[in-house]
This record gives sequence, C-alpha cells and structure tokens, in this order.
Amino acid sequence: MEKFIPRPELQKILDTLPTNPGVYLMKDERAAIIYVGKAINLRNRVRSYFHAPYGQDAKVWRLVERIRDIEFIVTETELEALVLECNLIKKHKPHFNVRLKDDKRYPYIKVTWQEPFPKVYVTRRMENDGARYFGPFTAVWAVHETMDTLRKIFPYLTCDREISGRDQRACLYFDIGLCLAPCIGAASREEYRATIEQLCLFLQGKTEQVTAALRAKLDEAVGKLEFERAARYRDQLQALARVTEHQKVVSTLLVDQDVIAFARDDGAACVQVFFVRGGKLLGREYFVLEGTEDENTDQVLSSFVKQFYDEAAYVPPEILLPDQIDEARIIEQWLDRARGQKVVLNVPRAGQGKELVAMAEENARVTLTSLKAQWLADETKQMSAVAELQEALGLQNPPLRMECYDISNTQGTNSVGAMVVFERGAAKKSDYRKFKIKTVEGADDYASLQEVLRRRFRRLVEDSGQRSAVSDQPSAVGGRLPGKDDSWTRMPDLVIIDGGKGQLSAAQEVLRELGIEGVNLIGLAKQEEGVFAPGRAESLRLQKSSEALKLLQRIRDEAHRFGITYHRKLRAKVGIASQLDAIPGIGPRRRRALLTRFGSIEKIRDASVEELLTVEGMTRAAAQKLKEQL
Repeated sequence: MEKFIPRPELQKILDTLPTNPGVYLMKDERAAIIYVGKAINLRNRVRSYFHAPYGQDAKVWRLVERIRDIEFIVTETELEALVLECNLIKKHKPHFNVRLKDDKRYPYIKVTWQEPFPKVYVTRRMENDGARYFGPFTAVWAVHETMDTLRKIFPYLTCDREISGRDQRACLYFDIGLCLAPCIGAASREEYRATIEQLCLFLQGKTEQVTAALRAKLDEAVGKLEFERAARYRDQLQALARVTEHQKVVSTLLVDQDVIAFARDDGAACVQVFFVRGGKLLGREYFVLEGTEDENTDQVLSSFVKQFYDEAAYVPPEILLPDQIDEARIIEQWLDRARGQKVVLNVPRAGQGKELVAMAEENARVTLTSLKAQWLADETKQMSAVAELQEALGLQNPPLRMECYDISNTQGTNSVGAMVVFERGAAKKSDYRKFKIKTVEGADDYASLQEVLRRRFRRLVEDSGQRSAVSDQPSAVGGRLPGKDDSWTRMPDLVIIDGGKGQLSAAQEVLRELGIEGVNLIGLAKQEEGVFAPGRAESLRLQKSSEALKLLQRIRDEAHRFGITYHRKLRAKVGIASQLDAIPGIGPRRRRALLTRFGSIEKIRDASVEELLTVEGMTRAAAQKLKEQL
C-alpha cells in the first residue's frame, strides 16, 4: 500500500499525541474544522488515518488530503469523549462527519409542568427547566395538528393571565370547550393538573390508562347526575377513540421501542424512526443526513443514534437497528445515563422485531425516493426561473449568484441595510449580511444604500486582492486565506436594488468609484414591479405570471424581511434603553449592567429588589426607585 507522507508540521503533532481517550479535531487550510472524532487511544486512532490512506475508502483519502492541523482534547473516559464529540459535531457541523441535514432544531411539544397551571405549546429548544417535552417532529404542521386534537380532548390554557380563580369572566375558549377556565374557578388547580397529566400520558402512548380514567370520571358524573360534566367526558372519550383507532398494534409484548432504519441513494440518505409505545406504533418521523458518501452502515447508524438521542425528549428501554454497530457498548452506557435506566441496542434476526425493521427500511426507501423527486423538481423550477430571467434581461451568462440590497428605517432612526444572496434560484442564508448604517444621519435611503454597497464591495476588492497575493504560496490551497470568510470574495452575477432609477444611479456611482466593472445591475420598483437597468430609459415590464418576475419578487421580499427583522431588533433595544433612561438614578452604566444581567424589561420588572441589588453598581435606593417606576 502507498503511504501518505504528512507535512512536517503535522508529523510533529502525530509524534506527540497522547495515548489517552479523547476527541480530535481536524482542520483545513482555512482553520475550519472539517472532521471531529473520538478515540480510546488518541495516538493510535489519529495516526491510523495517515498509515495507508490510499488503501482506505475514498472519503478518508479526501479527508487526509485536506488536513492542515489537528487539535485534540483529552478526557478521563471514552464515555466523556463520546459526549464531547456529540457537542462538537452539533456546534461545528464538520463537512466530513455524518450529520443531520437541517441546521434548525426540530419542534417539540412542551408542557410547563413546573408551573402551578401548566401550559402546552411548541418549542424548538429543550431546557432543563422542569418542563416535560414530547417529540421531536420533523414537520411543524404535524405538531400543530396534534395540539389541535389534544386541546379538544384535554382543554389547556393558552392565555398569559395570572390564574387566581377569582376573575369575573372567562374567555371565549371556555364557552367553546377548549379551556377549563381555572381563572374563574371553574376548575381547581388539582383538577386542571390532573387533565394535563392525562394529556402527558396520552403523548407517552398510555391511551388505555387515559381511557380508563376518563370512563371512571364519566361514570362518577352520571352517578351524581352531573349530566353536563358527563357530556364533556363522553365527548372526550369519543375524540380519544377516533385518535387511537389509527394506532396500529405492532408488538404483543406491550413494550416501548424505537425502530431505526435508513436508505441511501446517490449520496443522499434518509433515516426512518418508528416510535412504538406500549406495543402500539404511535408515530414515525424521517430525518435526512449529510456526509454519508462512502460511509459504511456502521458509521451512518452510530452517527445518527448519537445525534438523535443527544436531544431526544425520551429514550426508550430498547432501540432496534438493522445492523450491529461497533460503538454499541459505549453508546448503551451513554443512553443508560440519559434514561436513568438500562437501554439495549438490539438487531432482531427474526419475529416481530425483524418485521418492524424491514417496514422502517421500506418506509425510508419510499421517503427518500419522494424527497429526491421533490428536490429535483424544485431545482428544475428554480433553474428554469434563472434561465428565464437571463433571457428577459439579455444577460450573457445565467445569474447563478444574485445579491439583493434593501434599506430599512423609521423616520430616519436605526437605519440598517440588508444583503440577501440567492444561488441557483434558492436562498443561501449563510451568505446573508446585515449592516448598521454608520455614516448617514436621517432618512437618506440613497446615501444609506451607497454606504452598504461601499462596505460590501470594498471587502470584495480587498479580500480578492489578498487572496490573489496569497494564491502563489504553496500553503494556501485554492488561493484561500486561512480563517477568511470566502463569501465576500464572490462576485455576484446580478445585483438587485430594491428601488427605481434613483437607487439604481446611486448604486452605479459606488461601483464606478471602486473601479468595479462588468457587474449586472438592476432596480426593482415596488409600485408597478418595473425592472430598471442601466442605459434603459424605460423600465422593463415582465409578465405577472412570469417565473422570472416571481423570482425577483421573492428575492426582493426576502431582503425586505431580513432588513425589517434586524431593524425591529435594534428598535426594541432602543425602546428598552429609553424606558430605563427615564428612571432617576439609572444611567448608561447601570442600564447596560441591568440588560446584561436580565436581558429584557419584563425580567427586570419581575425581579425583586434583592435580585436587582446583585447588579454591579446598583444601590438599594436606585433599585427601589426602579421597582416603583416599572
């Protein structure tokens, strides 16, 4: 086998690696983390990559070719290394690791059980706050559909009022049967919590227990001749029956299991998870993976299990897999700790378990086929719009990379600029940029636009110049600077300005000033959706049904949304600051310390005097005055 000769600086690292357990981080020429791994013996594991990479699989070969630096973190045990590896992959999303495709967190149903009158809502963040979490769900619509059903069976609070039981009137939700109205004393704290406990049991799959409890309440209400209350329990039982009739019994053992299987095709991978609770198939979710090219089944499975259960709301006592994984022992230890009880990873060879895994595999294949067809249709449609736009504007090349700029302010205050980027007709959010206007006073959109364009295209000129100067050096692979943001050096194929002739002329002036030539530049006016281009006296009118116009509108609207969001955030900060500034004894220093400590005006208002005194520089007199004013 041909041996790979590491660079001298890498060889020094390899020669001094410890033999302890730990995590290693491999970096490329830009100092970006491209792979995170764990090892029982760091020295042996990391050196193995360089012994014979050309005899290993293609993915390892490509990884080794790009490594320019290696860092490591020593841990006490392999279990600690596994936890740290999970956290680092989640944080850095390295290119060569198998990872969940979506950057966003998946939605969960949260029940604020730690509160006297728990509420139920959707969240994307699980916290160690005493609440109960159920999920994850891959589709937000599925969560809301579930919650709509739950509320009809187990009416729960959605308002923010303080529950005293002495309010004069209940809200409309009580009248239509979607709230128990503890606010007016229609339900006691104990009765309300009992209902939410039933909701939680239902989400855990314990439907027989919930049904039995409701039936007992129905019989009790009938026995006491409380027919209105009995009718409510009857309606809840009927709704519960409609839901549970779709739950399929898949195991006679009445156990809690997760069944995991996956399918791969042409670099894409889809994992299907079946949630079996009490022997019934309660639901299923699919997850798309990235970085699975040239990976073996063991690596794909172990990577998914670690990432999925790192944030799972519930870990069942048994997880069924299609194949054995090498890390099974240490992953089981980690899952034991997460669950607080024994967890087993099983690969069933026959019986119901084998059938469940096969069913999950088939669902994964069908889902992946459907997703690939959807992705292809979306890309085809997007590129069709790009081609149509090229023809409409008379461009020599298709505008594969488009940048759009928008200015937002309120009567000249808190002016901000937004830059959004679309590539191949789709948003590339990693390249979005926001600008706080620094040199313009008042509502001067033209001057604000020019400031944003100067800052953006100066970066292009400066970074591109540095990149060219470095590209001759052997250590700068691909002419990139270590640690540089590569997106600034990308010349757009089309620049879109939100506005008409005036904004377009202002943009042209900046490009001429910086000596930038050959950039396709257009303005999109809001009123009549006219497209203005340099050298054209009249605006270009695209058909309203045109895919090219819809693409331009989508980009322009996204720039407006992005800018407005940033503007509102700044305005909200100013609003908080101005409220605090109006209070005697609260100057800029104390205001800054208060916001750093509490984060919002609501939390400052809720804080006690003693809590306010924990803020640096706060006196008791100032704290008491603050409480009085707020």
